Amino acid sequence: MSAVEANFDGLVGPTHNYGGLSDGNLASAKNKGLISSPRAAVIEGIVKAQRLSEAGLVQGFLPPHERPFLPFLRQAGFSGSDTQVLEKAWKTVPGLVRNAYAASPMWAANAAMVSPSADTGDGRLHFTPANLHTTLHRSLEGPQTRRSLQWAFGDKDRFAVHDLLPAQPAFADEGAANHVRLCRAHGEAGVEIFVYGREASEAWSGAFPARQTLESCQAIARSHGLDPKRTVFIRQSQDAIDAGAFHNDVVCVGTRETLFFHEKAFADREGAMDAIRRAADGLFDPVFAEVREEDVPIRDAVTSYLFNSQLLVWPNEDRLVLVAPVETEETETTRAYCEALVSGNGPVGKVDFVDVRQSMRNGGGPACLRLRVVLTAAEQAAVKPQAYITADRADALIAWAERHYRESLAPDELRDPALMEESRAALDALTRLLDLGDDFYPFQRS
Repeated sequence: MSAVEANFDGLVGPTHNYGGLSDGNLASAKNKGLISSPRAAVIEGIVKAQRLSEAGLVQGFLPPHERPFLPFLRQAGFSGSDTQVLEKAWKTVPGLVRNAYAASPMWAANAAMVSPSADTGDGRLHFTPANLHTTLHRSLEGPQTRRSLQWAFGDKDRFAVHDLLPAQPAFADEGAANHVRLCRAHGEAGVEIFVYGREASEAWSGAFPARQTLESCQAIARSHGLDPKRTVFIRQSQDAIDAGAFHNDVVCVGTRETLFFHEKAFADREGAMDAIRRAADGLFDPVFAEVREEDVPIRDAVTSYLFNSQLLVWPNEDRLVLVAPVETEETETTRAYCEALVSGNGPVGKVDFVDVRQSMRNGGGPACLRLRVVLTAAEQAAVKPQAYITADRADALIAWAERHYRESLAPDELRDPALMEESRAALDALTRLLDLGDDFYPFQRS
Protein backbone atom coordinates (compact mmCIF):
# COMPACT_ATOMS: atom_id res chain seq x y z
CA MET A 1 0.00 0.00 0.00
CA SER A 2 1.23 3.49 -0.82
CA ALA A 3 2.14 5.74 2.11
CA VAL A 4 4.23 8.79 2.94
CA GLU A 5 6.30 9.78 5.94
CA ALA A 6 4.73 12.91 7.43
CA ASN A 7 6.33 15.18 9.98
CA PHE A 8 4.36 16.66 12.88
CA ASP A 9 6.39 19.44 14.48
CA GLY A 10 5.92 20.72 18.00
CA LEU A 11 4.83 24.36 18.10
CA VAL A 12 7.17 26.27 20.39
CA GLY A 13 5.32 27.58 23.44
CA PRO A 14 5.12 31.18 24.72
CA THR A 15 7.41 30.44 27.69
CA HIS A 16 10.41 29.24 25.67
CA ASN A 17 13.36 29.90 27.97
CA TYR A 18 16.87 28.65 28.69
CA GLY A 19 16.42 26.85 31.98
CA GLY A 20 19.29 24.36 31.61
CA LEU A 21 17.14 21.62 33.13
CA SER A 22 18.28 18.64 31.06
CA ASP A 23 21.19 16.65 32.51
CA GLY A 24 23.38 15.33 29.69
CA ASN A 25 22.20 17.88 27.15
CA LEU A 26 25.36 19.94 26.63
CA ALA A 27 23.72 22.80 24.74
CA SER A 28 21.03 23.13 27.38
CA ALA A 29 23.66 23.34 30.13
CA LYS A 30 25.93 25.70 28.17
CA ASN A 31 23.19 28.25 27.48
CA LYS A 32 21.47 28.13 30.87
CA GLY A 33 20.41 31.58 31.95
CA LEU A 34 20.63 33.30 28.57
CA ILE A 35 17.84 35.57 27.40
CA SER A 36 15.61 33.67 24.99
CA SER A 37 13.42 34.91 22.14
CA PRO A 38 10.08 33.07 22.27
CA ARG A 39 8.64 34.89 19.25
CA ALA A 40 11.68 34.15 17.10
CA ALA A 41 11.69 30.53 18.29
CA VAL A 42 8.12 29.75 17.31
CA ILE A 43 8.45 31.54 13.97
CA GLU A 44 11.68 29.63 13.18
CA GLY A 45 9.80 26.38 13.73
CA ILE A 46 6.79 27.41 11.66
CA VAL A 47 9.02 28.60 8.79
CA LYS A 48 10.89 25.27 8.79
CA ALA A 49 7.63 23.33 8.69
CA GLN A 50 6.19 25.60 6.00
CA ARG A 51 9.34 25.10 3.92
CA LEU A 52 8.79 21.34 3.88
CA SER A 53 5.09 21.72 3.17
CA GLU A 54 5.76 24.01 0.21
CA ALA A 55 8.23 21.44 -1.15
CA GLY A 56 5.42 18.89 -1.30
CA LEU A 57 6.00 16.93 1.90
CA VAL A 58 3.14 16.16 4.30
CA GLN A 59 3.64 18.46 7.28
CA GLY A 60 1.64 18.86 10.46
CA PHE A 61 2.15 20.08 14.00
CA LEU A 62 1.23 19.42 17.63
CA PRO A 63 0.02 22.26 19.90
CA PRO A 64 2.20 23.62 22.72
CA HIS A 65 1.42 22.64 26.30
CA GLU A 66 0.13 24.87 29.06
CA ARG A 67 3.03 26.51 30.86
CA PRO A 68 3.47 27.26 33.68
CA PHE A 69 1.87 23.96 34.66
CA LEU A 70 0.10 24.93 37.86
CA PRO A 71 -1.28 21.44 38.70
CA PHE A 72 2.33 20.35 39.28
CA LEU A 73 2.97 23.20 41.72
CA ARG A 74 -0.29 22.43 43.53
CA GLN A 75 0.76 18.80 43.83
CA ALA A 76 3.98 20.09 45.38
CA GLY A 77 1.94 21.62 48.21
CA PHE A 78 1.31 25.20 47.12
CA SER A 79 -2.23 26.55 47.44
CA GLY A 80 -4.29 29.67 46.87
CA SER A 81 -5.12 31.47 43.65
CA ASP A 82 -3.00 30.69 40.61
CA THR A 83 -1.04 33.90 41.14
CA GLN A 84 -0.51 33.06 44.81
CA VAL A 85 0.68 29.54 43.92
CA LEU A 86 3.22 30.96 41.48
CA GLU A 87 4.46 33.64 43.86
CA LYS A 88 4.76 31.27 46.85
CA ALA A 89 6.58 28.65 44.80
CA TRP A 90 9.03 31.18 43.35
CA LYS A 91 9.82 32.54 46.79
CA THR A 92 10.30 29.08 48.34
CA VAL A 93 11.66 26.78 45.60
CA PRO A 94 12.19 28.69 42.32
CA GLY A 95 13.64 25.55 40.75
CA LEU A 96 10.18 23.97 40.76
CA VAL A 97 8.79 27.03 38.98
CA ARG A 98 11.48 26.75 36.30
CA ASN A 99 10.44 23.12 35.73
CA ALA A 100 6.78 24.14 35.57
CA TYR A 101 7.64 26.74 32.90
CA ALA A 102 9.73 24.54 30.57
CA ALA A 103 8.62 24.73 26.94
CA SER A 104 10.23 21.34 26.20
CA PRO A 105 7.09 19.83 24.56
CA MET A 106 8.28 21.74 21.47
CA TRP A 107 10.57 18.75 20.81
CA ALA A 108 7.98 16.42 19.33
CA ALA A 109 10.56 13.70 18.62
CA ASN A 110 10.05 12.85 22.28
CA ALA A 111 6.27 12.92 22.11
CA ALA A 112 5.75 9.23 21.39
CA MET A 113 6.91 6.01 19.79
CA VAL A 114 5.06 5.49 16.49
CA SER A 115 4.50 2.27 14.53
CA PRO A 116 2.90 2.46 11.06
CA SER A 117 -0.09 0.31 10.22
CA ALA A 118 2.03 -1.79 7.83
CA ASP A 119 3.97 -3.12 10.85
CA THR A 120 1.29 -3.62 13.49
CA GLY A 121 -0.76 -6.68 14.31
CA ASP A 122 -4.17 -5.01 14.02
CA GLY A 123 -3.38 -2.86 10.95
CA ARG A 124 -3.80 0.41 12.83
CA LEU A 125 -1.21 3.15 13.31
CA HIS A 126 -0.03 3.00 16.94
CA PHE A 127 1.26 5.74 19.27
CA THR A 128 2.66 5.31 22.78
CA PRO A 129 3.20 8.73 24.41
CA ALA A 130 6.56 8.92 26.17
CA ASN A 131 6.64 9.12 29.96
CA LEU A 132 9.98 11.02 29.87
CA HIS A 133 10.63 9.73 33.37
CA THR A 134 14.30 10.73 33.60
CA THR A 135 13.89 14.51 33.94
CA LEU A 136 11.39 16.34 36.13
CA HIS A 137 10.34 19.02 33.66
CA ARG A 138 9.74 16.54 30.85
CA SER A 139 7.91 14.03 33.05
CA LEU A 140 5.05 16.57 33.19
CA GLU A 141 4.35 16.25 29.45
CA GLY A 142 2.85 12.78 28.91
CA PRO A 143 -0.87 13.27 29.67
CA GLN A 144 -1.14 16.45 27.58
CA THR A 145 0.85 14.85 24.76
CA ARG A 146 -1.65 11.99 24.76
CA ARG A 147 -4.47 14.53 24.55
CA SER A 148 -2.74 16.22 21.59
CA LEU A 149 -2.31 12.91 19.78
CA GLN A 150 -5.96 12.04 20.39
CA TRP A 151 -6.93 15.43 18.94
CA ALA A 152 -4.89 14.96 15.77
CA PHE A 153 -5.38 11.19 15.40
CA GLY A 154 -8.83 10.68 16.83
CA ASP A 155 -10.18 8.04 14.43
CA LYS A 156 -10.03 4.90 16.59
CA ASP A 157 -10.64 2.64 13.60
CA ARG A 158 -7.33 3.79 12.09
CA PHE A 159 -5.29 5.04 15.06
CA ALA A 160 -4.48 3.64 18.49
CA VAL A 161 -3.17 6.07 21.10
CA HIS A 162 -1.95 4.05 24.08
CA ASP A 163 -1.53 5.01 27.70
CA LEU A 164 1.93 5.97 28.91
CA LEU A 165 4.18 3.27 30.32
CA PRO A 166 4.45 3.13 34.13
CA ALA A 167 6.23 6.24 35.42
CA GLN A 168 9.16 4.60 37.12
CA PRO A 169 12.80 3.90 36.20
CA ALA A 170 12.38 0.40 34.75
CA PHE A 171 10.13 1.77 32.00
CA ALA A 172 11.87 5.07 31.28
CA ASP A 173 10.88 6.02 27.73
CA GLU A 174 11.97 9.03 25.67
CA GLY A 175 9.89 8.44 22.56
CA ALA A 176 10.82 8.39 18.88
CA ALA A 177 14.17 10.06 19.49
CA ASN A 178 15.31 6.50 20.28
CA HIS A 179 13.47 4.80 17.42
CA VAL A 180 14.20 4.38 13.70
CA ARG A 181 12.19 2.58 11.04
CA LEU A 182 13.73 1.26 7.82
CA CYS A 183 11.79 -0.10 4.85
CA ARG A 184 11.83 -0.46 1.08
CA ALA A 185 8.81 1.82 0.76
CA HIS A 186 6.94 3.61 3.54
CA GLY A 187 3.71 1.71 2.96
CA GLU A 188 5.37 -1.71 3.12
CA ALA A 189 6.33 -3.74 6.17
CA GLY A 190 9.58 -2.49 7.65
CA VAL A 191 12.11 -3.03 10.40
CA GLU A 192 11.59 -1.11 13.63
CA ILE A 193 14.78 -0.31 15.52
CA PHE A 194 14.60 0.57 19.21
CA VAL A 195 17.76 2.02 20.77
CA TYR A 196 18.17 1.80 24.53
CA GLY A 197 20.81 3.05 26.94
CA ARG A 198 20.50 0.56 29.79
CA GLU A 199 18.61 -2.38 31.20
CA ALA A 200 16.41 -1.71 34.20
CA SER A 201 18.30 -3.92 36.63
CA GLU A 202 21.83 -2.78 35.89
CA ALA A 203 23.91 -0.28 37.81
CA TRP A 204 24.78 2.79 35.72
CA SER A 205 28.08 4.63 36.07
CA GLY A 206 28.07 6.96 33.09
CA ALA A 207 28.76 10.68 33.22
CA PHE A 208 25.15 11.35 32.16
CA PRO A 209 21.90 9.38 32.51
CA ALA A 210 21.03 6.58 30.12
CA ARG A 211 17.46 7.65 29.53
CA GLN A 212 15.89 4.76 27.61
CA THR A 213 15.51 1.26 29.04
CA LEU A 214 15.37 -1.99 27.11
CA GLU A 215 12.25 -2.92 29.06
CA SER A 216 10.35 0.14 27.82
CA CYS A 217 11.25 -0.67 24.22
CA GLN A 218 10.13 -4.27 24.59
CA ALA A 219 6.83 -3.21 26.19
CA ILE A 220 6.06 -0.81 23.35
CA ALA A 221 6.90 -3.38 20.69
CA ARG A 222 4.48 -5.80 22.36
CA SER A 223 1.65 -3.30 22.73
CA HIS A 224 2.04 -2.19 19.10
CA GLY A 225 1.79 -5.81 17.94
CA LEU A 226 5.12 -5.77 16.10
CA ASP A 227 6.57 -8.87 14.47
CA PRO A 228 9.50 -9.98 16.65
CA LYS A 229 11.42 -11.05 13.53
CA ARG A 230 11.20 -7.49 12.17
CA THR A 231 12.03 -5.75 15.46
CA VAL A 232 15.56 -4.94 16.61
CA PHE A 233 16.79 -3.75 20.01
CA ILE A 234 20.19 -2.06 19.89
CA ARG A 235 22.21 -0.71 22.78
CA GLN A 236 23.50 2.85 22.57
CA SER A 237 27.18 3.21 23.37
CA GLN A 238 28.24 4.76 26.64
CA ASP A 239 30.79 6.77 24.66
CA ALA A 240 27.94 8.44 22.81
CA ILE A 241 25.96 9.15 25.96
CA ASP A 242 29.01 10.55 27.74
CA ALA A 243 29.73 12.77 24.72
CA GLY A 244 26.27 14.34 25.06
CA ALA A 245 24.10 12.05 22.91
CA PHE A 246 21.29 12.02 25.44
CA HIS A 247 19.03 10.55 22.74
CA ASN A 248 19.99 8.28 19.86
CA ASP A 249 18.82 10.85 17.31
CA VAL A 250 21.83 12.99 18.24
CA VAL A 251 24.09 10.36 16.59
CA CYS A 252 21.77 8.51 14.19
CA VAL A 253 18.93 9.14 11.75
CA GLY A 254 17.34 6.93 9.11
CA THR A 255 14.62 6.65 6.49
CA ARG A 256 13.65 4.12 3.83
CA GLU A 257 16.60 1.70 3.45
CA THR A 258 19.23 4.13 4.77
CA LEU A 259 20.66 4.34 8.28
CA PHE A 260 22.97 7.36 8.71
CA PHE A 261 24.96 7.09 11.94
CA HIS A 262 28.21 7.81 13.75
CA GLU A 263 30.55 4.89 14.26
CA LYS A 264 30.35 5.43 18.05
CA ALA A 265 26.56 5.46 18.12
CA PHE A 266 26.12 1.83 19.17
CA ALA A 267 27.79 -0.34 21.79
CA ASP A 268 28.30 -3.09 19.20
CA ARG A 269 28.23 -1.53 15.74
CA GLU A 270 28.87 -4.77 13.82
CA GLY A 271 26.29 -6.62 15.88
CA ALA A 272 23.80 -3.81 15.30
CA MET A 273 24.24 -3.92 11.53
CA ASP A 274 24.01 -7.72 11.47
CA ALA A 275 20.78 -7.64 13.48
CA ILE A 276 19.26 -5.10 11.09
CA ARG A 277 20.29 -7.18 8.06
CA ARG A 278 18.66 -10.28 9.55
CA ALA A 279 15.46 -8.42 10.36
CA ALA A 280 15.32 -6.90 6.87
CA ASP A 281 15.96 -10.20 5.08
CA GLY A 282 13.35 -10.70 2.38
CA LEU A 283 12.10 -7.11 2.63
CA PHE A 284 14.99 -4.87 1.52
CA ASP A 285 18.76 -4.48 1.63
CA PRO A 286 19.78 -1.97 4.33
CA VAL A 287 22.13 0.84 3.34
CA PHE A 288 24.56 1.86 6.09
CA ALA A 289 25.97 5.35 5.78
CA GLU A 290 28.51 5.37 8.60
CA VAL A 291 30.48 8.45 9.64
CA ARG A 292 33.90 7.61 11.04
CA GLU A 293 35.39 9.25 14.11
CA GLU A 294 38.43 10.29 12.10
CA ASP A 295 36.20 12.30 9.75
CA VAL A 296 33.83 13.77 12.33
CA PRO A 297 34.80 13.43 16.01
CA ILE A 298 31.78 12.54 18.07
CA ARG A 299 32.09 15.79 20.01
CA ASP A 300 31.66 17.71 16.74
CA ALA A 301 28.75 15.50 15.75
CA VAL A 302 27.02 16.35 19.03
CA THR A 303 27.69 20.10 19.08
CA SER A 304 26.84 20.59 15.39
CA TYR A 305 23.85 18.20 15.46
CA LEU A 306 24.83 16.67 12.15
CA PHE A 307 22.64 13.64 12.88
CA ASN A 308 19.83 15.55 14.57
CA SER A 309 18.74 16.40 11.05
CA GLN A 310 15.75 15.33 9.01
CA LEU A 311 16.59 12.68 6.42
CA LEU A 312 13.84 12.98 3.84
CA VAL A 313 12.53 11.52 0.63
CA TRP A 314 12.23 14.82 -1.25
CA PRO A 315 9.85 15.31 -4.20
CA ASN A 316 11.67 15.34 -7.56
CA GLU A 317 15.01 14.42 -5.98
CA ASP A 318 16.69 11.13 -6.95
CA ARG A 319 18.51 10.87 -3.63
CA LEU A 320 17.68 11.68 -0.03
CA VAL A 321 17.87 15.22 1.34
CA LEU A 322 19.36 15.98 4.75
CA VAL A 323 17.77 19.02 6.44
CA ALA A 324 20.48 20.09 8.88
CA PRO A 325 20.91 23.03 11.27
CA VAL A 326 23.13 25.92 10.21
CA GLU A 327 25.47 24.91 13.05
CA THR A 328 26.41 21.89 10.94
CA GLU A 329 27.50 24.24 8.16
CA GLU A 330 29.43 26.40 10.63
CA THR A 331 31.41 23.50 12.11
CA GLU A 332 34.50 22.78 10.01
CA THR A 333 34.48 18.97 10.20
CA THR A 334 30.76 18.54 9.58
CA ARG A 335 30.70 21.10 6.74
CA ALA A 336 33.53 19.22 5.03
CA TYR A 337 31.75 15.93 5.60
CA CYS A 338 28.50 17.22 4.10
CA GLU A 339 30.35 18.49 1.04
CA ALA A 340 31.93 15.08 0.53
CA LEU A 341 28.62 13.34 1.24
CA VAL A 342 26.68 15.01 -1.56
CA SER A 343 29.55 14.87 -4.05
CA GLY A 344 29.74 11.09 -3.81
CA ASN A 345 27.32 8.50 -5.14
CA GLY A 346 25.81 7.55 -1.78
CA PRO A 347 22.16 7.77 -0.69
CA VAL A 348 22.24 11.46 0.31
CA GLY A 349 22.29 13.90 -2.60
CA LYS A 350 21.66 17.25 -0.94
CA VAL A 351 22.06 19.00 2.41
CA ASP A 352 19.65 21.84 3.12
CA PHE A 353 20.66 24.03 6.08
CA VAL A 354 17.94 25.65 8.21
CA ASP A 355 18.07 28.22 11.00
CA VAL A 356 16.53 26.94 14.24
CA ARG A 357 19.04 28.60 16.57
CA GLN A 358 16.58 29.21 19.37
CA SER A 359 15.88 25.49 19.57
CA MET A 360 19.53 24.56 19.10
CA ARG A 361 20.61 26.68 22.06
CA ASN A 362 18.29 24.61 24.22
CA GLY A 363 19.62 21.34 22.80
CA GLY A 364 17.20 20.47 19.99
CA GLY A 365 17.84 20.46 16.25
CA PRO A 366 15.52 20.04 13.26
CA ALA A 367 14.92 16.37 14.07
CA CYS A 368 14.04 17.12 17.71
CA LEU A 369 11.22 19.38 16.57
CA ARG A 370 9.32 16.73 14.64
CA LEU A 371 7.50 13.43 15.14
CA ARG A 372 7.59 11.16 12.09
CA VAL A 373 4.28 9.49 11.25
CA VAL A 374 3.88 7.19 8.22
CA LEU A 375 0.40 7.67 6.75
CA THR A 376 -1.53 5.92 4.02
CA ALA A 377 -3.88 8.05 1.91
CA ALA A 378 -6.85 6.93 4.02
CA GLU A 379 -4.98 7.73 7.23
CA GLN A 380 -3.99 11.16 5.91
CA ALA A 381 -7.66 11.88 5.30
CA ALA A 382 -8.53 10.74 8.84
CA VAL A 383 -6.12 13.17 10.55
CA LYS A 384 -7.71 16.29 12.04
CA PRO A 385 -7.51 18.82 9.18
CA GLN A 386 -6.39 21.61 11.50
CA ALA A 387 -3.30 19.58 12.43
CA TYR A 388 -1.79 20.12 8.98
CA ILE A 389 0.37 23.05 7.95
CA THR A 390 -0.98 24.93 4.94
CA ALA A 391 0.15 28.29 3.60
CA ASP A 392 -2.87 30.01 5.15
CA ARG A 393 -2.48 28.21 8.47
CA ALA A 394 1.22 29.03 8.65
CA ASP A 395 0.41 32.71 8.06
CA ALA A 396 -2.29 32.58 10.73
CA LEU A 397 0.07 30.93 13.22
CA ILE A 398 2.80 33.49 12.59
CA ALA A 399 0.29 36.31 13.08
CA TRP A 400 -0.89 34.62 16.30
CA ALA A 401 2.70 34.34 17.57
CA GLU A 402 3.50 37.96 16.73
CA ARG A 403 0.43 39.04 18.67
CA HIS A 404 0.95 36.89 21.79
CA TYR A 405 4.64 36.00 22.22
CA ARG A 406 7.26 38.10 23.95
CA GLU A 407 10.21 39.21 21.90
CA SER A 408 12.59 38.27 24.73
CA LEU A 409 12.40 36.41 28.01
CA ALA A 410 14.97 36.56 30.81
CA PRO A 411 15.15 33.77 33.43
CA ASP A 412 13.97 35.96 36.31
CA GLU A 413 10.87 37.01 34.36
CA LEU A 414 9.39 33.57 35.09
CA ARG A 415 8.37 35.02 38.47
CA ASP A 416 6.03 37.50 36.72
CA PRO A 417 2.36 36.40 36.93
CA ALA A 418 1.76 38.46 33.79
CA LEU A 419 3.73 35.87 31.80
CA MET A 420 1.32 33.18 32.96
CA GLU A 421 -1.66 35.30 31.88
CA GLU A 422 -0.06 36.09 28.52
CA SER A 423 0.62 32.40 27.92
CA ARG A 424 -2.95 31.47 28.75
CA ALA A 425 -4.30 34.18 26.45
CA ALA A 426 -2.14 32.81 23.65
CA LEU A 427 -3.38 29.26 24.21
CA ASP A 428 -7.00 30.41 24.40
CA ALA A 429 -6.57 32.11 21.03
CA LEU A 430 -4.88 28.99 19.62
CA THR A 431 -7.77 26.87 20.88
CA ARG A 432 -10.16 28.86 18.70
CA LEU A 433 -7.77 28.97 15.75
CA LEU A 434 -7.30 25.19 15.66
CA ASP A 435 -10.67 23.98 16.99
CA LEU A 436 -8.98 22.28 19.95
CA GLY A 437 -12.18 22.25 22.01
CA ASP A 438 -13.18 24.23 25.07
CA ASP A 439 -11.31 22.01 27.54
CA PHE A 440 -8.05 21.18 25.79
CA TYR A 441 -5.82 22.80 28.43
CA PRO A 442 -6.01 22.29 32.22
CA PHE A 443 -6.60 25.99 32.93
CA GLN A 444 -9.65 25.85 30.63
CA ARG A 445 -11.09 23.00 32.71
CA SER A 446 -10.67 24.64 36.11
